[in-house]
Amino acid sequence: MRDFLRDNGLTLAFLTAFLAALVGQAFAGQAEFNNQLLAQGLDPVGFWSYVSSSDFAVDVTENWQSEYLQFFLYIFGTVWLVQRGSPESKKLDKIGIESDEDQKIGEHAQPDSPRWAAATGWRRHLYSRSLGLVMGGIFLLSWLTQSVTGVAAYNEQQLRQLQDPVGWVQYLTSADFWSRTLQNWQSELLAVASMAILAVYLRQRGSPESKPVGSPHNVTSIEG
Repeated sequence: MRDFLRDNGLTLAFLTAFLAALVGQAFAGQAEFNNQLLAQGLDPVGFWSYVSSSDFAVDVTENWQSEYLQFFLYIFGTVWLVQRGSPESKKLDKIGIESDEDQKIGEHAQPDSPRWAAATGWRRHLYSRSLGLVMGGIFLLSWLTQSVTGVAAYNEQQLRQLQDPVGWVQYLTSADFWSRTLQNWQSELLAVASMAILAVYLRQRGSPESKPVGSPHNVTSIEG
C-alpha cells in the first residue's frame, strides 16, 4: 500500500483536492442559490436537491470543459509550436510529429513499449494521437453537457421571472452561454501562455515543470 501511494501520489493528491473543492463548491453554491431564491420570495432548497439541479451541473461542467480544452490545445499545439528557453516546449529542431525512430514506434518499438506502438495501420495512428483525442473528446462531451444543463438552468430562471423559456439551439447563441464559456476559456489560455514564458526565466527547484535552477535562460526542453 505504501508503494502504491508513493507511486501514484501526484494523481491521488490532486483527485483528493478535486473532491474537496467540489464538495466546497456544492455547499457554497447552495448558499448562494438559496440567497437568490429568498430574494425572489421563493423557498430555499436542500443540499441534495441543489447538487442534483441543473444550476449546480452547469457551474461544474463549464469549468471542466475549459480545463480539458486547455489540455487539448496544449497537447496538439506543442507538436508544431515551440518556445525557446521553456521546459514546456520541446527542442526547437523537433517541430512536427517527429520520426518513427524518435517516437519508438513500428520497427523502432522497444520490448517494453506499449503493444499498439509496435502495431501497424490504424491502431498505431490512433494510439499515436490517443492522449489528445481523449482530452478533446472529454472537452466536447463536457461542453455539450454544459449547454444542456445551461439551458435548463437558464429556463428555470426565465420561468421564475415569468418570462418565456428558450430552446437549446436558441440558448447556444445566447449571451448567457457564451459569457459562461468565454470567461473560462480566456483564463485557461492566459495561464498556459504565462507558464510557457515565465518558465523561461523563473525556476522551481526539484519540479519537472521547471528547468534546473542553474540552467541558462535559452536552454529549451530540459526538466529540473
